[in-house]
Amino acid sequence: MTRKLIFGMLFLYVVFVAPARAQEFNWKDYNVSWTTQSKNSAESMPVGGGDIGLNVWVENGELLLYLGKTGAFDENNTLLKLGRIRLQLYPNPFEGQKFRQELQLDKGHIVVTGEHKGVKAEVLVWVDVFSPNVHLEVKANRKIEVEAAYESWRFQDLFPKKKENNANSWKWAPPKPVVTPKDQIEVTANNIVFYHQNQDSTAFDIVVNQQGLAAIKDSLYNPLKKLISGGLVQGRDFVYSGQRSGSYMNTPYRSWILKSKTAKTHHALQVTLHVGQETEQHAWKTALKELAATKPTLVSRKQATESWWKSFWDRSHIVIQPGEKDPNDTAWQVGRNYQLFRFMLACNAYGDYPTKFNGGLFTYDPVSIDSSFNFTPDFRNWGGGTHTAQNQRLVYWPMLKSGDLDMLPAQFKFYQRILKNAEWRSKVYWGHAGASFTEQIENFGLPNPAEYNWKRPKDFDKGLEYNAWLEYEWDTVLEFCMMMLETERYQGADIHTYIPFIESCLRFFDEHYQYRARQRGSKVLDDQGHLVLYPGSSAETYKMAYNSATTIAALQQVTRRMLTLPETLVDPTLKSYLQGFLTRIPPLPLRELNGKTLLAPAQQWARVNNTESPQLYAVYPWGIYGIGKPDLATAINTYKYDPDVLKFRSHVGWKQHNIFAARLGLTEEAKELTVLKLKNADRRFPTFWGPGFDWVPDHNWGGSGMIGLQEMLLQATDDKIYLFPAWPKDWDVDFKLHAPNQTIVEGRLKNGQLLELNVFPKDREAAIVNLLK
Repeated sequence: MTRKLIFGMLFLYVVFVAPARAQEFNWKDYNVSWTTQSKNSAESMPVGGGDIGLNVWVENGELLLYLGKTGAFDENNTLLKLGRIRLQLYPNPFEGQKFRQELQLDKGHIVVTGEHKGVKAEVLVWVDVFSPNVHLEVKANRKIEVEAAYESWRFQDLFPKKKENNANSWKWAPPKPVVTPKDQIEVTANNIVFYHQNQDSTAFDIVVNQQGLAAIKDSLYNPLKKLISGGLVQGRDFVYSGQRSGSYMNTPYRSWILKSKTAKTHHALQVTLHVGQETEQHAWKTALKELAATKPTLVSRKQATESWWKSFWDRSHIVIQPGEKDPNDTAWQVGRNYQLFRFMLACNAYGDYPTKFNGGLFTYDPVSIDSSFNFTPDFRNWGGGTHTAQNQRLVYWPMLKSGDLDMLPAQFKFYQRILKNAEWRSKVYWGHAGASFTEQIENFGLPNPAEYNWKRPKDFDKGLEYNAWLEYEWDTVLEFCMMMLETERYQGADIHTYIPFIESCLRFFDEHYQYRARQRGSKVLDDQGHLVLYPGSSAETYKMAYNSATTIAALQQVTRRMLTLPETLVDPTLKSYLQGFLTRIPPLPLRELNGKTLLAPAQQWARVNNTESPQLYAVYPWGIYGIGKPDLATAINTYKYDPDVLKFRSHVGWKQHNIFAARLGLTEEAKELTVLKLKNADRRFPTFWGPGFDWVPDHNWGGSGMIGLQEMLLQATDDKIYLFPAWPKDWDVDFKLHAPNQTIVEGRLKNGQLLELNVFPKDREAAIVNLLK
């Protein structure tokens, strides 16, 4: 991270956060601590920073941690773990009964302490937010020796089969036998270098050929070519001492060991991780060594990291039942787990790739989740480099109200990098402009090959996924377009680099559905002058849809927002086009049921294929219906009486009925579903939810829970800020949240009474509507 960017973030903190007085809250109340060791990696604890996530646990007196970093994709587009570290102390303070492992949220690190036979020791595990370095600091009351082993299960070629390929791009349909080539491990007298270098042929090459784009291959963005992922283990006064072999949770591994030269009371180890596309190994190794350089000093790096975490926690919070810490109270758990999951998201604040919905950086050995999954720690269900927008959106929407806008660019950059590839799809397949983003795309912007389907009819449109769930599902990218626009509305962010992206996404629908109409007849618009959005899809649920509600709501709201921007962002030519396009977007479909008007998922559809409730997307995320909007009864009728909505209602995974209930002011329903969302997971770490429909820890489970809780507390509609639209009166709360127009709202509610309210800037107080009055 550049010095300029660091200063920029500090500036944003001072301008947007500092003026609002922080509520007094002891973050130690939310620390997670264990006094017994873990059985295995399933009982690990997350920690991280920058774009690195670690799973940390102590098992049989040994401290272990998994190394996770964004962007570490192999040839098959698996998101690789970068190995495991095993730390052993001699004599061992973790062999006795006195033990404690604590995640200290305020500082963003883990402390492990133990005592045995007079030996007391502490191991501090932390990740530098501003450089990709993991630190392990050991302090003891007596001189001890330390052994640190780097462990790899990719010491030999691996051959994933059947369900194990769900971790890569091939899923259930690999076009040929799959191989994960072995890593390279190189040792010197005092360090270990490890890396996975992608082979010449990758998933990119195979997918390009599959989808008929070989002629333009050299014009396409390729993130997998010559990608090297790995790192360096070193320690002050540590030397290489040899190898071992073993097996952990059914996976064979080999370890390379560093050992302290002498017994001391203080030891320090550092693991540097690096992912880069380099034409030569030596260039990658040079970059790795530069990242590992210890300037400035370790002390100053730690202080900078701890300061970052302090400023992160000062941005926002939702504390339920403050001052009444009761880990068995589900309301208190909801508040604590909101903070814990936000912490997990912050561990990838500055990644080049977004946090993945299916485990983020904190996946672990899959056999503990499904006993039949005897796979390596690299496994996660639904792919590593595969992007599923319907899930990803729920990870990133809550960052607006939490004030974590510096975490959004990781998601935005993902789309910006693949824009040209999506535009090439439209040009090659259909001869028109606009970016064609399907659901289930690879990190190079083309459809996942298994979902695209190898067994396609010869005459089937090459631009389409031959897939019952995903066919014609184009509109999910528009939620990320709106997020880009919302960063300008919330914090005045400069979004000029996003405008061409948003324009291209909108143009696709205009040009593509006119193109499709020409294939069917002589008219491109219906008799009201609207586009005929057919065939379409309302989420993955209502298929072969005519005028899908999700598509219409998205196009209307993104276009309207674009039209509110100044000419410095939207010039007169583009504005004129958008004004015309808006008139071509059909109205939202409605239907009558038992004498009540309901929102419809589409004007018509052929079948129901999944269990989403897209008829309510006009409520969330699109905000056409809701508190402070006209015709609220129609949306409430849909929530209460639509037979599919009732049948599909749940809190599991990506289900967002908790959000719908909050947006509609249905307090009891919102409370019930939010408790089910955010109460403790059925695992040792409270926010390792899942697998739900995806994997553990389920990040779209946590993200949808965060959104619902925020919406219960604060909703922004037009220029109004509604407080407590669906907040239970028996939940006391201290909160600090962000709202549009660079507004921060901070308050304290006790016994159903608002005791304190601070709004910054002060002139925004006029926008506040307290719905508890």
